[in-house]
Amino acid sequence: MKPVRLGVVGCGAIAQVQHLPNLAELQEEFEVAIVCDLSAQLAQTVARRFHLPRHTSDYRQLLEDDIDAVLLCQSDPKTQVALAVLCAGKHLFIEKPVCFSLEDADAMIGAAQTAGVVAQAGYMKVFDPAFERAKREVDGLKEIRFAQVNHLHTDNSHHLKQFRLLRADDLPAGAGAALQAARQASLRQALGRVPPQAERAFFILAGSMIHDIYGLRLMLGPPVRVISAEIWNEGWAINALIEYPGGVRCAATWVELPKLWEFRETLEIYDEALRLVLSYPTGFSRGQLSSLTIHRNDAQGVPMRGEPAIDWENPFTRELRHFRECITGNTPCRTPLSEARHDVDLVIQIVKSYLERTSA
Repeated sequence: MKPVRLGVVGCGAIAQVQHLPNLAELQEEFEVAIVCDLSAQLAQTVARRFHLPRHTSDYRQLLEDDIDAVLLCQSDPKTQVALAVLCAGKHLFIEKPVCFSLEDADAMIGAAQTAGVVAQAGYMKVFDPAFERAKREVDGLKEIRFAQVNHLHTDNSHHLKQFRLLRADDLPAGAGAALQAARQASLRQALGRVPPQAERAFFILAGSMIHDIYGLRLMLGPPVRVISAEIWNEGWAINALIEYPGGVRCAATWVELPKLWEFRETLEIYDEALRLVLSYPTGFSRGQLSSLTIHRNDAQGVPMRGEPAIDWENPFTRELRHFRECITGNTPCRTPLSEARHDVDLVIQIVKSYLERTSA
């Protein structure tokens, strides 16, 4: 079967660190026909580094190329380009955050349904072998008592230093201001006008803690409600208590620790006799595995702790393979935009919960 012809929009860190190197190893599955970036210089140098035939600074020109699908990695918001891709009848893989408002989510979902194309959210942790192993354990639990997320984030620059990232300084005049205006418009559509602390937390939730949010949804089911939320440290620290089906509570925390090198992100799930601890590396890493630790008692009641072996395959590679399977076969998409809408809504509800409490 011939490769899926792919166009890549956005040539920044995630494209250079993960997607383009992985696509170079998937030449039987994908052919990258063209790359696009607002920076013409960056598009050109990225095309040269990865031996790609064409480049452009205009996504509309990319859509006129002979491609089947688009990998959308550009700076947020992505809605305008995503809608153009879908309306052109191209399959869409859209990196997180997919969007910031329910109106934008519904517009993209509707466009994908009208075009009859695949619209997959870039939720790579769903395809992490450690996540899949943890999910099998969770599916076998009789009664979940509690869940907890601890996402101790650090400045991404600490981890990006290990890569030779290409950069450029030729963005068109006004491009940055236009993107910022579009972000503000999406924020107002979702929440109205909010204090700076809530604004920062909103974009952190959508852009970073979104991995924890969708992972919880797939482990526990769609969230029922946000019980409480707290935001502090000028928006660089967030905690939410969220209820899931069956009355399960999850305490989810995200904190920025910019001067620490170590990144730490864990999901813990408990029932009365078992504890699962799923630990992720930063997304700006290659060859670092997630891990799963399982605490339980053996048949004699002796406490045991085990770490099952985890497949080495990169979750970013696995999600690309899945995208192709959805396009070329009858494989249902595991991370469709229609389901990602739940996550957009939860981000909004967490910030609303905080605003309601502080304005009371």
